[in-house]
Amino acid sequence: MPAVSKGDGMRGLAVFISDIRNCKSKEAEIKRINKELANIRSKFKGDKALDGYSKKKYVCKLLFIFLLGHDIDFGHMEAVNLLSSNRYTEKQIGYLFISVLVNSNSELIRLINNAIKNDLASRNPTFMGLALHCIANVGSREMAEAFAGEIPKILVAGDTMDSVKQSAALCLLRLYRTSPDLVPMGDWTSRVVHLLNDQHLGVVTAATSLITTLAQKNPEEFKTSVSLAVSRLSRIVTSASTDLQDYTYYFVPAPWLSVKLLRLLQCYPPPEDPAVRGRLTECLETILNKAQEPPKSKKVQHSNAKNAVLFEAISLIIHHDSEPNLLVRACNQLGQFLQHRETNLRYLALESMCTLASSEFSHEAVKTHIETVINALKTERDVSVRQRAVDLLYAMCDRSNAQQIVAEMLNYLETADYSIREEIVLKVAILAEKYAVDYTWYVDTILNLIRIAGDYVSEEVWYRVIQIVINRDDVQGYAAKTVFEALQAPACHENLVKVGGYILGEFGNLIAGDPRSSPLIQFNLLHSKFHLCSVPTRALLLSTYIKFVNLFPEIKTTIQDVLRSDSQLKNADVELQQRAVEYLRLSTIASTDILATVLEEMPPFPERESSILAKLKKKKGPGTVTDLEEIKKERSSDMNGSAEPASVNASAVSTPSPSADLLGLGAAPITNSAPPPSSSGSLLVDVFSDSASAVAPLAPGSDDNFASPDLASSEVVSEEPADTVHDADELFHKFVCKNNGVLFENQLLQIGLKSEFRQNLGRMFIFYGNKTSTQFLNFTPTVICSDDLQSSLNLQTKPVDPTVDGGAQVQQVVNIECVSDFMEAPILNIQFRYGGTFQNLSVKLPITLNKFFQPTEMSSQDFFQRWKQLSNPKQEVQNIFKAKHPMDAEITKAKIIGFGSALLEEVDPNPANFVGAGIIHTKTTQIGCLLRLEPNLQAQMYRLTLRTSKEAVSQRLCELLSEQF
Repeated sequence: MPAVSKGDGMRGLAVFISDIRNCKSKEAEIKRINKELANIRSKFKGDKALDGYSKKKYVCKLLFIFLLGHDIDFGHMEAVNLLSSNRYTEKQIGYLFISVLVNSNSELIRLINNAIKNDLASRNPTFMGLALHCIANVGSREMAEAFAGEIPKILVAGDTMDSVKQSAALCLLRLYRTSPDLVPMGDWTSRVVHLLNDQHLGVVTAATSLITTLAQKNPEEFKTSVSLAVSRLSRIVTSASTDLQDYTYYFVPAPWLSVKLLRLLQCYPPPEDPAVRGRLTECLETILNKAQEPPKSKKVQHSNAKNAVLFEAISLIIHHDSEPNLLVRACNQLGQFLQHRETNLRYLALESMCTLASSEFSHEAVKTHIETVINALKTERDVSVRQRAVDLLYAMCDRSNAQQIVAEMLNYLETADYSIREEIVLKVAILAEKYAVDYTWYVDTILNLIRIAGDYVSEEVWYRVIQIVINRDDVQGYAAKTVFEALQAPACHENLVKVGGYILGEFGNLIAGDPRSSPLIQFNLLHSKFHLCSVPTRALLLSTYIKFVNLFPEIKTTIQDVLRSDSQLKNADVELQQRAVEYLRLSTIASTDILATVLEEMPPFPERESSILAKLKKKKGPGTVTDLEEIKKERSSDMNGSAEPASVNASAVSTPSPSADLLGLGAAPITNSAPPPSSSGSLLVDVFSDSASAVAPLAPGSDDNFASPDLASSEVVSEEPADTVHDADELFHKFVCKNNGVLFENQLLQIGLKSEFRQNLGRMFIFYGNKTSTQFLNFTPTVICSDDLQSSLNLQTKPVDPTVDGGAQVQQVVNIECVSDFMEAPILNIQFRYGGTFQNLSVKLPITLNKFFQPTEMSSQDFFQRWKQLSNPKQEVQNIFKAKHPMDAEITKAKIIGFGSALLEEVDPNPANFVGAGIIHTKTTQIGCLLRLEPNLQAQMYRLTLRTSKEAVSQRLCELLSEQF
């Protein structure tokens, strides 16, 4: 950078800043600023031309005033003029002003771009650096359009100086992150990889950042970077600290570059070339060996740099998951950190070991540290470290240590922080169910769980224990006996009353032979808790009482007296009153056979995956437990005896508890006493029901109150090209006749839609659900429209939080205005970082022309009169096609209505035909539309005829509707 001469001190600026600092009040400051603004304005408008120094000084003052929080509405042109100066200090201030104050919509952008182009072409490294910094700082789409093709040429040019190469690489990285579609891939991509061999480590560091980002989206194009990265890493790792003096940080050679190279290697599987693979293994072993060496400095910077490289190397070892020796060594190294005096190291070690526990090679090695982890759980002062210890115990659990780990978690639960109690409860419930060999132990564990932390036992937990008890005959008697004994405690948690009421209502007869648990004693015990319970629990107990009428006829009179009491028949709560009235009437008029039929024992629940796992994912905060239910290749059986799938997506799409469908306490009374429906509804990111048989209406204020769709997972998105639109046709056409549903789902992410349209306006709610236990970082959804589409469709998107926690869901609102008819659909591009890996996917947004339909009712005469008016051949489009789905008249009607048009009855002379009419509303015009669908059941074919006043609209609507039948 050129030296700044004494004359560039800008004394006037220093005096102005001093005056502002000396102001005693806000009013005095504003007065001084207004005075200065008036002075600057007069200087800029004066007849006398200002020299470069004066322009620079006044532009600096404007910049300072802006940074104080005041609006600046002039001076932009003077700043642009400074860009043409040949003095560094003047050009620098001009670029600084533009980077801070000029927005991408400014009319000056063309002048600015011209000045930047001149500087880039000047081959002056100082001016080129300023121009590249300005492009990166602004980073707008306009900047990308203007310079995305130019910067790669500068980057790979042989005569470009090292400092400019660094700036060019980082500038291109910035443009790629903001507008990836505008950065062209070409010949330069193969040449930029060779920058990893550059002698200047600053260039290598900048190039590694760029290549890592590009490789995540286009792995094949940058595959050759693996061998070069391994080679460069090997040279750094094996070098002495004196070899890389300029890049050695506290005796650690090039730590930042080492970390970046290790992250680049995590974009690819282990190298196939044995020589490269062997060299990489040597590097990783050397890093692990260096971790064992005594520190060369006692300063914290040395240990931080050394450990940064070590943890990134361990991440690479875990990512490859192919070298048993390295995995075990990594585990042992992390085990040493578990007792380190530095809290952050203990935290990171526990977090990394959670991931290691999922590998079949290192799982046993992780288990050897169980006592250390249990001790950390008991003695750690930092709650976040204790939480990681719980996560690791959960991760390392298997059949051999399940009872020990569950017992330790239960012990810790009594003193655990309130913020993590529910998560621990869910984990204990999952482990007890998954690894139970003796189901009596499972029942004891869950009841103990309710006793210790009843307030944190969610409905999913006690629903699940009831399902398992009902599905297993061998545990029903023990469960009835155990809950009966537990209910005898003076103070019982309400969840225990629910479980007791349900189980005794179903299986109380199994223990009724014992005089200590006779029918009357069971009833009196439950009824003694009745007045202490909430309304939903009382409703469940009333269902239990009517069950007792069937199970124990000898106490029928006692129960009828309770149902007949004023406190029940005249209850202020309508649900309890209705149950009491109907149950009393049922017990009075029904014969024994009818009672036995109506109140028969609950049938076994269908085999479904446990909903507790999904509840755990939803509950977990940022960076908590590694979701081993998705990645752990555990060889175990579930509670009902069926082998658990070992696939990656074992619990990615979970089904709400089946009992939630059976115990509707908010609905009409039911005769089978089952748990009430979950107030939380769906469990992870279950935004919409995609079932054709039952589409639940939206509950007010509830966006995630839907059952999870059973969708197959797509491929891992990071392995697909960025411009690939996932399952474009299938997903797109699914939404033509509906507005709500799941648009996309894979192992990581679920995208749900809820939209509404009125005339030419619409609003779409997009729900992004993180199905993993790991945060999504830099989460950036972007709606992309082609040039043609931008003129026809106005889309305004609200930004979303760039961080999506594990198991969490975020919402994005898109406001839509249809300006004129359009043929294409916008693309939703989503980019985020998951576990150190960049993910990129694109899906078509189902915004189609028919969404702006308004149905129009017409008489038969009006319809055919309008039909004849649209008789021009260009106004009609007809399609004869084979039926793709069963030809059901009711479904066809529903689809035509869902398409947006009115379904006109008794208009067509042939009653088997379907006739519709509507108006497409756009901002500029309205387009009338008539349609006629003629099914031929014998030939299993349809003939669809559409007539509108515009040929392109007729064609588009015909294409969309034909795909629905």
